[in-house]
Amino acid sequence: MRRGSIAWFLWPFSLVFGMVVAIRRYGYRKKWLKSVRLPVPVVIVGNIFVGGTGKTPMVIWLVKLLQKAGFHPGVISRGYGTSNSSPVEVSSSSKASEIGDEPLLIVQKARCPLVVCRNRVKAGRFLLEKHTEVDIIVSDDGMQHYALERDVEIMLFDGRGGGNRWMLPAGPLREPLSRKGDFTIVNGRNYPSPGNPIYVPDLYRMQLKTEMAEQLKNRNRTARLKDLGGRIVAAAGIGNPARFFASLRACGLSFSEMPLPDHFDFSSNPFRQVGADIILITEKDAVKCSQIDELIQDERLWVVPAMVAIDNDELEQKIVEKCRGYKTA
Repeated sequence: MRRGSIAWFLWPFSLVFGMVVAIRRYGYRKKWLKSVRLPVPVVIVGNIFVGGTGKTPMVIWLVKLLQKAGFHPGVISRGYGTSNSSPVEVSSSSKASEIGDEPLLIVQKARCPLVVCRNRVKAGRFLLEKHTEVDIIVSDDGMQHYALERDVEIMLFDGRGGGNRWMLPAGPLREPLSRKGDFTIVNGRNYPSPGNPIYVPDLYRMQLKTEMAEQLKNRNRTARLKDLGGRIVAAAGIGNPARFFASLRACGLSFSEMPLPDHFDFSSNPFRQVGADIILITEKDAVKCSQIDELIQDERLWVVPAMVAIDNDELEQKIVEKCRGYKTA
């Protein structure tokens, strides 16, 4: 990514930001700042890049993997756009406007207990009190929430890599690229090559596979994406809409793009004046659209489920072993 004049102007501020980040992390490492260890293992799924890198699909994939391995996972999340200072448990019928779109999607897809709270330590404690069967916690984001100790870190990147490689506000990074996790996963079609700053020897690649569409009004009505015809618009209110559009083009679709702000709430219907036979939306957007009467009745709206596909079968085994306390090497 090119470093423009604005980035260069903000570069001194990014140095200050980086210094604060380094001091804060060092303080937690030296126990000068208090962190809390919960009585069950904690797995963080997060990133150091601002914006969407595929965390929510990865959380859903991870929960299902742990369930298959015999664990009873629960999830904690901040809940984007919420002001919950007290823990709130999410159900499949919760309002996205109150608890956030991503937590609601995780509950609906992974069918596991989930608690939202700005304080992840409070969220974790509340989750364990309410669900004594939970024996491992997955944190949706929270890589920089060092007040909560963690046992496993899964760090995600996408095709943007490290951007211009500078930290906020001059670049897109919350922490320097030297910061590593236990597992580094790139969401995209290509591997970074050696010499790329996000490259590590044990680097894994995931893709979000999209093959089918489900009508929002009747999710039992399905169609293969490659069989869709007519005037098609693709809309996405996610962190990286271009990734959604690219996955649709990989299926051979021709359509008009309609990028929306991340976490768009759809309180004002953006599709009312759209001339289209079919409007394709993401699952993250669908959890909000399905709670708005005007949108749920719009037969043009079709949801595109995304399935995580990992290119290395060893990753599943290594994650499970790490969660059980084994070394991954």
